[in-house]
Amino acid sequence: METSHRVVVGDSRQLDGVADDSVELVVTSPPYPMIEMWDDLFAELDPDIGDRLDTGDGRGAFELMHDQLGAVWDELARVLVDGGIACVNVGDATRKIDGSFRVWGNHSRIIDAFEARGFEPLPEILWRKPTNSGAKFMGSGMVPPNAYVTLEHEYILVFRNGGTRQFEPNAERRYESAYFWEERNRWFSDLWTDVTGEHQTLDGDDRRDRSAAYPFTIPYRLVNMYSVVGETVLDPFWGTGTTSLAAMAAARDSIGSERAAAFAEAFDERVDDAPALSRTIARTRLDDHRAFVDGHGVDDFAYEADHYDFPVTTKQERSLRFHAIEDVTATDDGYRIVHEPIDTD
Repeated sequence: METSHRVVVGDSRQLDGVADDSVELVVTSPPYPMIEMWDDLFAELDPDIGDRLDTGDGRGAFELMHDQLGAVWDELARVLVDGGIACVNVGDATRKIDGSFRVWGNHSRIIDAFEARGFEPLPEILWRKPTNSGAKFMGSGMVPPNAYVTLEHEYILVFRNGGTRQFEPNAERRYESAYFWEERNRWFSDLWTDVTGEHQTLDGDDRRDRSAAYPFTIPYRLVNMYSVVGETVLDPFWGTGTTSLAAMAAARDSIGSERAAAFAEAFDERVDDAPALSRTIARTRLDDHRAFVDGHGVDDFAYEADHYDFPVTTKQERSLRFHAIEDVTATDDGYRIVHEPIDTD
C-alpha cells in the first residue's frame, strides 16, 4: 500500500490547501499562550499582544493569544469529517505579570474554544513532562504560604467533531488497524506514566527557540488510537514533523502545516530514518505482545491471530496487521511512501 505526506509552508489560520471534510484525525501541539518562548510569535500574529505584555495586561494578552489559536480551531471544524477526532497537546503556563504570579489555564481555555465550535470533549489524558527545575517549588521556599507547585504535566485534550464515526460492516481496514488488548488498557488510561518529554536537538538559526518538546510516542499512540490505516492525519502546528513521522510509521496519510520553511527543509533528515523506525516499532510491539502471552500462558487466550504466530485476547484483535516502510520518494509537496505488511517470519 502507499501513503502520501504533504508539507504545506503557510499559515494554519487559513488551510486553503485542505478540503472540507477531508481529514479523519488532527494531532497537534500548538504554541502555548503565556509561555515566554512564544511571545514573539504571538506578537507577530497580532502586535497588540506584545503591547499588552509590555504594559502588564496579562489577561488581555492571554485572550488575544487564544484568539489567534481560535482561527486555527475554526479551520479544524471545517476540514474534519463528521465524527473526526482532534487531539491537542498543551500545557498550562505560570508567569509573573505586573508583579503578580499566577497560572494561566491554557487547557481549560482551549476546551471552551472547542465546545463553542460544536466539538464534543472526550476524556483527556495527562502525561508527565521533564522539568529543568532542581526544586519542586517556586516562591518563598520552605516557609508558608507563598510557595507554588511546579507544573510537571501536560494535557492531551481530545474532541470529537459531531457524531460517532461510521464504517461499513466488518470493515477490513478497521480490524487490521486494531491494537492489542494490553495496549488498549495502557493507552486508554487518563494518565500516561510511561511517556516522558524530549529535549529538542536542533542545530542552527532560531529553530531551537521556535520548537517544542513533543515526544514521538504521543502522536504515534494517538494516530493508532483514533484513526485507521490509510486515513489522513493533520497537524496544523507541524514544527519538526513528529506527527507526520508517526503517521508514516503507522501507515496513515498526513498533512503538516508550518509557517517556518526551515522546519520543512530539516525534515528530510528525519524521513531518512523512517523505514528503520517503522520496522523497529512494529517489531517491538509484536515482541511485547509475545512477552505478554508468555507471562500468562497460551491456554489463557481464546483466539489466534490471522497473520502472526501467537494468540490474542479478543476476537477484534485477530486481523490486526503491522506495516513497515519499504520505500520513500520525495514529491513536489512532500513524500510518497510504500508500505509492506509485516507477517510472521
